[in-house]
Amino acid sequence: MMLLDVQDITTFYGGSQALFGVEFRMAEGEVVALMGRNGMGKSTTIKSICNLMPPRSGRIFFDGKETLRQPPHKVARLGVGLVPEGRRCFPNLSVYENLVAAARPGRWTLERVNDLFPRLAERRDQMARSLSGGEQQMLAVGRALMTNPRLLILDEATEGLAPVIRQDIWRAIRTLKDDGLSILVVDKTLSELLPVADRCVVLENGRTVWAGTPDTLSAELQDRYLGI
Repeated sequence: MMLLDVQDITTFYGGSQALFGVEFRMAEGEVVALMGRNGMGKSTTIKSICNLMPPRSGRIFFDGKETLRQPPHKVARLGVGLVPEGRRCFPNLSVYENLVAAARPGRWTLERVNDLFPRLAERRDQMARSLSGGEQQMLAVGRALMTNPRLLILDEATEGLAPVIRQDIWRAIRTLKDDGLSILVVDKTLSELLPVADRCVVLENGRTVWAGTPDTLSAELQDRYLGI
């Protein structure tokens, strides 16, 4: 059984259609890269999976359970952890408060998150608004892990970060992969993304146009669909 099964979904912004039959599947323990140029439907697909922007048609199954009629908080409780684009930490809460606000029992504890991101332990009592952008991104990842998800979704987790912080985030992603966590990741840095991905799914104009393993994503395909 697939952990996530996205079947022919169509999603609209008001009267404007954004997704036209997007479909892909991922198994437990896989890292899947969701790829495409800007504006091709990657973030909309993620919002649809989390039911933040419910599809108008199609079906989505998580661990065999259909999620389309579930409110976003119930999708999260099924085991979907989202690190949204733009981080969206709670600015007026401390690092510690952000981490424990939505914590659920499981393998990921405060201690494990602090081991993964030691800076969070150092800034335990700081308000989230006072952190650097990179530290806020670590906090967003840590907050999602504290929900003990079966699927972690990362939407542009390294965008706009300093190179040293980007490496910290990629190191964490590799650690999570080695730990067996299923990850759906959107990122533009192919040199970092492809080595960690088991499979790739490419979107263009709101449609799934290609899927395969990183070693079969040829230079021609990259140029055609990713603008490289």
